[in-house]
Amino acid sequence: MQPLWATISDAFGRKPPLYICMALFAIGSIVFALAQNMTTLIIGRVLQGFGGGGLDILSDIILADMTTLKERSFYLGLMAIPSSVGNIMGPTVGAIFSNYVSWRWIGWINLPFLGIAAPLLIFFLNLRPIKLDSTLTANLNRLDWIGMILIVTGITIFVLPMSWAGSIFPWRSWQTLLPMCFGILVIIVFVIYEAKPVTPVVPHRLFHSKTANMTLLGAFVHGMILLAILQYLPLFYQAVGAETAIKSAVSLLPTSITSVVIAVIAMMLVSVVGGRYAWIIRISWMILTLGTGLLALFGIDSSSSMNLGLPILWGAGVASLRLLLLPIQASVKHVDDTGMAIGQLLAIRMFGGLVGLTVASSIFNTVFSDAISSLGSLTGPLAPLANPNNAVAFIPELRLLDISPELLNQVLDIYLKGFKSIFYTMAGVGGIGIVTSFFIEDLDLSNNNESRQRFEE
Repeated sequence: MQPLWATISDAFGRKPPLYICMALFAIGSIVFALAQNMTTLIIGRVLQGFGGGGLDILSDIILADMTTLKERSFYLGLMAIPSSVGNIMGPTVGAIFSNYVSWRWIGWINLPFLGIAAPLLIFFLNLRPIKLDSTLTANLNRLDWIGMILIVTGITIFVLPMSWAGSIFPWRSWQTLLPMCFGILVIIVFVIYEAKPVTPVVPHRLFHSKTANMTLLGAFVHGMILLAILQYLPLFYQAVGAETAIKSAVSLLPTSITSVVIAVIAMMLVSVVGGRYAWIIRISWMILTLGTGLLALFGIDSSSSMNLGLPILWGAGVASLRLLLLPIQASVKHVDDTGMAIGQLLAIRMFGGLVGLTVASSIFNTVFSDAISSLGSLTGPLAPLANPNNAVAFIPELRLLDISPELLNQVLDIYLKGFKSIFYTMAGVGGIGIVTSFFIEDLDLSNNNESRQRFEE
């Protein structure tokens, strides 16, 4: 939904879609919290996704509207603070709710924040309205409906088989390959079609420069590494480190706190060094790649200091690459294209995250399946692991197993091999990010042009 909200906000102004997204997220949170079956729970999550995708992207777009390119890095640094604090609190609060209250509170907790944010935005967010046509029908006709249908359909059809590949259906089965190939075909049709509409969802003019294209590719890689490690690092703590969900969240706190500081420093450093920011992006990619590879040093008997400190370098690299927002914004030829450029980058980063999660899951299942077979026929408490698809769900049981220490260490070593394979793979993917950074140029950040939807007193 992210590129769709960007183009809708260009046509109707930022505030109406922002309010709609807040309402959808609130309704989705309530449906999720009240769900009595899986169907209702999924509907709640879909509504949350519709709204949450818009909130995520519109906040960055509105910030771009309210600032000039010259001053934007400073305010992006400030914006990184609440975003990073949310990333810190999320795993910890989620673990506390799941263990001591109810998972339903993961939905309820959103409502007080929305209740505070909504009136503040209504009364204090004064953006210059854009000129609309006289009728609602005329305004709706301005939107690229065919492009919207194509991109939503293509991405959905492509992602769904990736989610069930290796678990419900094999990777080589027609149930996986046919919809995946069809999804790719629809996405290609969408890309070609976007040359035709007057107000396309993804204008071809956004891809006019080498810097823009390499930044978008870097965002895809960044999403792959970010979501894959965020998913499997806490699972490593719980499986190999025998930690509870809460303890694993606490183990990530040093990394999360460091990420907040680094994200702010990296953004504000651009204000100090002026337009020469490409070298910061290159160093950030090197730090991220090195930090991801160092995660493979984890072992069954890793010390507490190692568990707490080793991911910090990875977190620093991930956080500082928020800088990718700058070259993509600097690359647009017209200031009013900034919103769509931001939408494109965030959507591609999220799409990369989906691919990264799928790749990581496939790698883990494959390595685990090959390694667990070396233990022979599994019986007793280990019987569920005969099916590798149960490996992740079985993690909470590992701390409670009544088996010999020698056999337990063998099982934990198999889990460790799966996690290390993910870390090695994502470090290799980080190498692609390093390559992209050398094609990013220091585009001029001194532009003082203001958006047509800028802030008004």
